[in-house]
Amino acid sequence: MPDRGFSLSLRAIRRQLAAMPCERYLVRLIHHPSRKALPGQRLWTASQLTGASIVGFLRARNREGYDVYFQPYAPRHNAGYILLDLDHAPPTVLSSMRDNGHEPCVVIETSPGHLQAWVQVSSQPLAPALATAIARQLARLYQGDLASADWRHVGRLAGFTNQKPQRRLPSGWPPWVQVRYAQACLAANGHALLEHAWPGVTHTQQPSAVAPPGDAHRRSHGDQSVRQTLTPHQAAAIYQTWLGRLRIPQRFPDADWSIADLWIAKELLLRRTPAAEVQSILRLASPQFPRRHAAPEDYLRRTLQRAARDVAQAPFPARANDSPTMRIDLPNRDPSS
Repeated sequence: MPDRGFSLSLRAIRRQLAAMPCERYLVRLIHHPSRKALPGQRLWTASQLTGASIVGFLRARNREGYDVYFQPYAPRHNAGYILLDLDHAPPTVLSSMRDNGHEPCVVIETSPGHLQAWVQVSSQPLAPALATAIARQLARLYQGDLASADWRHVGRLAGFTNQKPQRRLPSGWPPWVQVRYAQACLAANGHALLEHAWPGVTHTQQPSAVAPPGDAHRRSHGDQSVRQTLTPHQAAAIYQTWLGRLRIPQRFPDADWSIADLWIAKELLLRRTPAAEVQSILRLASPQFPRRHAAPEDYLRRTLQRAARDVAQAPFPARANDSPTMRIDLPNRDPSS
């Protein structure tokens, strides 16, 4: 039977990963006494990283003096998550972040009184220069550690001990790295951070997977007018709003995103959102889309058909004025539509 320490580690890892959904995660093990990394780069899915053998392996290395670090992974890009080291920030920093629309999806206590916060600013990968600019902007705003403000800085993975000698508890034991807050969310003003950082990114840098703010996000399929008006940031904000309202991350830690797509499509159709817009929202904002779908556009078409059929059979269809704030307001829309 797994011991209590194993159960605590597993629970903490699951909670952190559920609030930071990503296809794969990079894990680094740094031996604190020697400051040397354990050889090998480890990329694991959420299911792998919460498997008994992997958790046991990480716990064994942690007992040997290795600190356990991780980050959501995107090849040659930032996965959309920005790390803030808040060791020297004021006590009100988290309230300020929420008030400013920069709410963290995860807050980690690395040792008593020392915090790290992850802010998801985009559901799409970001170019290194753009992610670094946003990280530095947030670090300056909230008195975070500028030395940790870059596109690929790793943070602590919860459920393990902090091996730094200066962080030892009065008892002499190393403190546990704990989850203080975890809820999957896209920062409400993440789009503003992107817009502010974009002009400072030189054109010589590798282009971002996220289109420049205000640019048309063009795809090879779908309605042309929707492609020219619905940006990835708008789509992500709508998708994340409904993830939160339906409490999908809390109810289903290992969410089936195909089911989430269907539920969100139904909510939008119930509020008379045009089907073409719903399809574009799923295309732009569904996590890691197209995932492993062999025919992504056919998947979207079938999802919309199923959602429309379910809506047609709903016993209480939405009224014209039902939840107007959930309508999708896109630029240049004819107000009579």
